[in-house]
Amino acid sequence: MMKIAIYGKGGIGKSTISSNLSAAFSKRGKRVLQIGCDPKHDSTYTLTGALLPTIIDTLQEKDYHYENIWYEDIIYKGYNGVDCVEAGGPPAGTGCGGYVVGETVKLLRDLNAFEEYDVIIFDVLGDVVCGGFAAPLNYADYCLIVSDNGFDALFAANRIAASVRKKSTTHQLRLAGLIGNKTLKRDLIDKYVGVVPMSVVEVLPLLEEIRSSRGKGKTLFELAEQEPALNNICSYYLNIADQLISLPEGNIPIEASDRDIFSILSNK
Repeated sequence: MMKIAIYGKGGIGKSTISSNLSAAFSKRGKRVLQIGCDPKHDSTYTLTGALLPTIIDTLQEKDYHYENIWYEDIIYKGYNGVDCVEAGGPPAGTGCGGYVVGETVKLLRDLNAFEEYDVIIFDVLGDVVCGGFAAPLNYADYCLIVSDNGFDALFAANRIAASVRKKSTTHQLRLAGLIGNKTLKRDLIDKYVGVVPMSVVEVLPLLEEIRSSRGKGKTLFELAEQEPALNNICSYYLNIADQLISLPEGNIPIEASDRDIFSILSNK
């Protein structure tokens, strides 16, 4: 079983990548579980075409009696057999998202759900600004960072790299690499990985077909069944899946200082 945590700046396209990557793994014959780790609980929307009930919703309905929760209460079938879970989160301004992720993993383990899969993908909200947001790294074998070619996303990428380094001291965790997303250029990406070495797994161009697929509530793989021209775009995700299936060595990054990031990525 391979567990992958996907991180990146908020709004960078993690959920679209996660869902299409899940679909790509399923096309390679893998049994896949995608876990959405965001109170917005829309990670699996393009796989299922719906906003799923969350783990928190289910726990509240069962009055937090874990023994009354069954596999089918929390796991929903998505496109091409991908199983989907939405962790949800505490009400705004209360609680900790990391606690919710921990409870989700605990519940899935109690149900022996993890034993059913070849690949588990954690789709994690936003930047890493606290230990709670970093919690999925406790359960992952690999981290993938999603970034565009801009300063803000690469600054977030550097913080995520720091979290990977920190977590790798206590867990078997490696950075699989960086996925460039929604960009026609990669000059700043190349500057960054020149200083903080990591693999650039793939660079996804800024394409309307990718953006609009989310609004349609379908993965690109499902849309390609009716529009074969989209298979060219699907090949990007299949390439990422194939690289991960090969179990890359990855690395433990050493992040740059904030001051160095400004110097590296500035236009001065």
